[in-house]
Amino acid sequence: MTKNNDLTTSWGAPVGDNQNSMTAGTRGPTLIQDVHLLEKLAHFNRERVPERVVHAKGAGAHGYFEVTNDLTKYTKASFLSEIGKRTPMFIRFSTVAGELGSADTVRDPRGFAVKFYTEEGNYDLVGNNTPVFFIRDAIKFPDFIHTQKRDPKTHLKNPTAVWDFWSLSPESLHQVTILMSDRGIPATLRHMHGFGSHTFKWVNAEGEGVWVKYHFKTEQGVKNLSVEAAAKMAGENPDYHTEDLFNAIENGDFPSWKLCVQIMPLEDANTYRFDPFDVTKVWSQKDYPLIEVGRMVLNKNPENYFAEVEQATFSPGTLVPGIDVSPDKMLQGRLFAYHDAHRYRVGANHQMLPINRPRNEVKNYQRDGQMRFDNNGGGSVYYEPNSFGGPTEVSEHKQAAYPVSGLAESVAYDHNDHYTQAGDLYRLMSEEERSRLVANIVAAMKPVEKEEIKLRQIQHFYKADPEYGTRIAKGLGLAVPQGVK
Repeated sequence: MTKNNDLTTSWGAPVGDNQNSMTAGTRGPTLIQDVHLLEKLAHFNRERVPERVVHAKGAGAHGYFEVTNDLTKYTKASFLSEIGKRTPMFIRFSTVAGELGSADTVRDPRGFAVKFYTEEGNYDLVGNNTPVFFIRDAIKFPDFIHTQKRDPKTHLKNPTAVWDFWSLSPESLHQVTILMSDRGIPATLRHMHGFGSHTFKWVNAEGEGVWVKYHFKTEQGVKNLSVEAAAKMAGENPDYHTEDLFNAIENGDFPSWKLCVQIMPLEDANTYRFDPFDVTKVWSQKDYPLIEVGRMVLNKNPENYFAEVEQATFSPGTLVPGIDVSPDKMLQGRLFAYHDAHRYRVGANHQMLPINRPRNEVKNYQRDGQMRFDNNGGGSVYYEPNSFGGPTEVSEHKQAAYPVSGLAESVAYDHNDHYTQAGDLYRLMSEEERSRLVANIVAAMKPVEKEEIKLRQIQHFYKADPEYGTRIAKGLGLAVPQGVK
């Protein structure tokens, strides 16, 4: 029998674990039998109509990606097959938490979603302007985003909910430090880096694999807005970033990014000092240096915002041969959630819309559904296997295998060092940058209603670096933590 405060599923059954997805062994993959995870993600995708639940406010542009370095020893992806090869692409930048009409210059991560129209189908790289994220298991994503949205009673943003969640989720500390730093408010969409964030897998023509992380380095240089300038701009021109990107391209000042990757041998995943599949962590560039891949240039504005930017759909599960996923739990959940969100928001045939349609011919047995505006396969064979010459699978393009073992249960990551990388980041900052970081955090935490939440969060800052925690405690007029371990 469930008690009054027991967490239950939507059908009333008690929930045994709401923090960890069920995986086949410690490193996954995530199991589809975790019906609680699927229900949370599916319900979450349907909580807003009709704008995106997250990344609602965005701007987009067309361009091309050109290969500048031969990395065929790592991947057989056709669009990376030769130096000088150009692939058309589309990008959508976005804020995360705000609604469609929110201001561009708020303190928020920025979505950085790239669609490559390759000759072997579309490839989506769906990341942010930060190399890490707040959480590392998709089962926590709906709860996290709820804290960023409006309180259901007051319909106002609720800083108490934000910091309550973060203080109870210490894995968020690294991303919180980035968000509250100078880079939390980019000057423009052109003046920020982009990241794939997750670990992915590249596979070459011989079937050999490596782990990979993506880094888009802005060639305009990194520039950020002060708190005062951002607030002023939010009132005077809430669409400032959207306007700046459009005008730059319209005036021929085409923004560009250099794409680099970090490459990790498969076997290193078992010995690296941080779990390489934990999206709240980065790989040291001293251990795995950046390797140049190519250059992305944006040179064409959309002709119609709704048709191209609003109806653009991206998913980290939109892959091409030579690029696979990793057992990153957050990524594993996104593989389901993104396509599911698009089927709900845009429709079952969202990938047939011009902005999403691949440039090569699509041949499959999917039929019918809302907004099926082509000939629906005509009179061709509509099932498989068949004896009528219909399209068949190509075995050489199967995803590369990797071993899994262990019990099917809800398990956490083995590594729980949430403080080293956040502390390293703090210590890398100049004194002026640290002062602004502390001031931003203090201002954000002052409205929090419960002192215990503030104290709990201060302990996380203190564990990352004693000076970090001490300065925030003093700024909030609270006692400096004593005997923190």
